[in-house]
Parts: sequence; structure tokens; C-alpha cells
Amino acid sequence: MNWAKYKTKKIRTVRYAVQLLFFFLIFYMAIIGIWKGVLILAIFGMTIFLGRFFCGWICPFGLYMDTITWLRNILKMSHWPLPQKLNQTLHKTRYIIAAMIFATVLLGFILGSATLFDLPNFIWLRPPFVPFTFFLEPLQPLILPWKPPFGTLYEINGTYITYPYVGEIMIYLQKSKLALPIAYIFTTATLAASFKIRRFWCRFCPTGISLSSVNRFKRFRALPLMSLSKDGKKCTKCGICKRVCPVQVTEIYENRTGKIRTSMCILCLRCVEMCPQKNCLSLKVTNITLYKNCKH
Repeated sequence: MNWAKYKTKKIRTVRYAVQLLFFFLIFYMAIIGIWKGVLILAIFGMTIFLGRFFCGWICPFGLYMDTITWLRNILKMSHWPLPQKLNQTLHKTRYIIAAMIFATVLLGFILGSATLFDLPNFIWLRPPFVPFTFFLEPLQPLILPWKPPFGTLYEINGTYITYPYVGEIMIYLQKSKLALPIAYIFTTATLAASFKIRRFWCRFCPTGISLSSVNRFKRFRALPLMSLSKDGKKCTKCGICKRVCPVQVTEIYENRTGKIRTSMCILCLRCVEMCPQKNCLSLKVTNITLYKNCKH
């Protein structure tokens, strides 16, 4: 089978356009100011019911990494696939990071430095909920028309250049002279890694935690409602779905048939788009098919 014969960019182009639309929308939200706590609840609520749709179609940091991949493709340079065990281990670190963030906030209530009277502060992520701002860092615009209180990487005529997580580095290391150097090191390292490893930061991002990992339990079997589905009878085990997946999900290839139950999938639909077997893979909400590879 000639894999190149089935190459297509339709869904990838649509997804990139949607990412750009949300990028400008989030930039506008950053300008006017919004309830950060409510935004976190909206993202997590979306993840519960739609899986990691936010990661694949909305997240600005994901857009930055996809743009880097696009540039690498223009230069016709190959990417580095991670060993499967390492890739699966790195994906689990986002749960560890998320647990540490929640534990830090909870510790304040346990030690008595925070009380139930502080709950309204969640709306704007004021103390003791400041650590939750880590969950919003992937939404950070690269350019700001004002100087943020936490500091930025660079200033050009009143325009400030920043990057996801730079604000958190500046805040927690503000008393250290290492804050700016570490911010530059983090930025350079993630950009370089994203150039050779597709969607590099998605392996670590705590915002990308998903309840799809608990749907093995009966009560949560239906979550998330949006997921990929496979018709095992039409699968020829060509392996294309594994090769094109930016976060190297293997369950789509390994599962025999039915719903793909993995919290690693970001629903970018690249596997559905590239699958050479008609109606083999599809995107569904409950039992309703939204998209399938019916073009061949």
C-alpha cells in the first residue's frame, strides 16, 4: 500500500484555523480580564465530557507547537519519535504535576492558613488558590500590549514578549536572580524540543488531565462523551495511525474495535484523516458520528 497516496491536509488545515480563532479570542479575554477560576472550571468541564478536545483544537500552547511542526515540515526535517515506554511515562507526569498543584492549595486549608471564607477568592485565583494559575499558563499569549505584574522575557517599544509558564517562573523565583535566566532556558528548551518532538509539552501539561483514564470503572464508562471509535473488521494493521499521531498514541492501533479509551489522545483527528481504510476510524459523541474517513 502506498501510504503517500492517501496523504491529506484538510482536517489539519481546519483545525489550525480553529486554533487561530481561539487564539485571538483568548487574547481578547486576556485584555478585558475574566474570572480565571471560572475559566479553569470551564476547561476541566470540557475535558470531562469532551476528552482532550481543548488540547487538540483550542489550546494556544498547542498552536505554538503545531506551528513549530509546520515550520519543521517546510524545512523537510524529520521528527524524533520517543520510545513507547518513555512516552507513556512522560504522559503520566501531568497527573503528578496536577496532584502537586492541588495538594499545595489543600495544604493551606489543612494548616489553617486558609479557611472556607477564602473560597470566593477562587474566582480570581487569589490566595490560597494562586497555584491554580499553572492550569491557565498554556493560554498565555506570546505578545502583550501592557506590562504584566509578573514580568516578561523582553520589551519592544511598549510591547511585551512572554511565553507560557514564564509568569509562574517569575513569580516563584522573583527574589532570585535566576528567574529570568531560568525563564529563557525553559523557553529555549521547550521550543527546541517541540521542533524535533511533536507536541512535546503535551506530555507534561497538567491542564491536559482527563477523566478518560478512569472510564475503566463502570460508573465512568460513558466518559468522555466525545471519543474516537474503531471498526476492527476494516483495520488492516497498516500502522499509519501510530505514525501520524503527534503524541504517539498506540491504543488506536492496538485496540481491536470500539471506543478508544485513552487519556493520551488529543482528538486532533490526524489518524482518522490519514487512515486508508474507509469508515475504519471515526469521531463520535456518544453514538453519533461527527466525522469519519469516508473519502477513500
